[in-house]
Amino acid sequence: MKVLLLKDPKESEHGPDPYIRELGLHGLEATLIPVLAFEFISLQTFLEKLFHPEQYRGLIFTSPRAVEAVRLCLGDHAKEEDWKNSVREKWNSKSVYVVGKATAGLVAEIGLIPQGENCGNAEKLAGYICSRIALEGLTVYQTTEHPNLQESMRNYFSQQGIPASVTFFSPSGVKYCLNQIQKLSGDLIAQIKFAAIGPTTAEALAAEGIPVSCTASSPTPQALTTGIKKSLQL
Repeated sequence: MKVLLLKDPKESEHGPDPYIRELGLHGLEATLIPVLAFEFISLQTFLEKLFHPEQYRGLIFTSPRAVEAVRLCLGDHAKEEDWKNSVREKWNSKSVYVVGKATAGLVAEIGLIPQGENCGNAEKLAGYICSRIALEGLTVYQTTEHPNLQESMRNYFSQQGIPASVTFFSPSGVKYCLNQIQKLSGDLIAQIKFAAIGPTTAEALAAEGIPVSCTASSPTPQALTTGIKKSLQL
């Protein structure tokens, strides 16, 4: 049974993307189509703030891309040495929050100790954080449609047909993909079980009049697989 995942593949030395692997263990043939392209912005401003932890009570990483922005800021050898020798320990004396386990793993790789990964989604994490600290936000990347998205979608539907389930991983995915899925599937769209990685994405689908068959209880391969299996009555 075919499943379409509208997300970037997660690069790993340990084999395929964890969502592909987990779904495959349960007999589901999953395919990934990247939806978004990313452009990093405001990195100089971010760098200045990153190296003045005394001005803040903590850090919040909202996605793996936000951690990648830190890596870009540390590209200079001297900055990386300063980070390892003193700056990261100053941040670790405060609170470093993350949304989800994937982001938590990357945060740990840069030497920080993540908190809040088990909240499950941004809404719950926000409540957890707001009870403790005041916030200052800084956008360090912006998203656009992946340049190959439309072609990849056409190729998938022409070669593999209508998938049993389609999972959206962000409201942006709904914005960029839904219209084409409707065109490519036509009257057969009623056969597709639509899934969402979290409540915000589910709300974006519902706002477009799309019935959501399952919303993952947490943004993990295991939770999504459980939800998809239930929606497909497997």
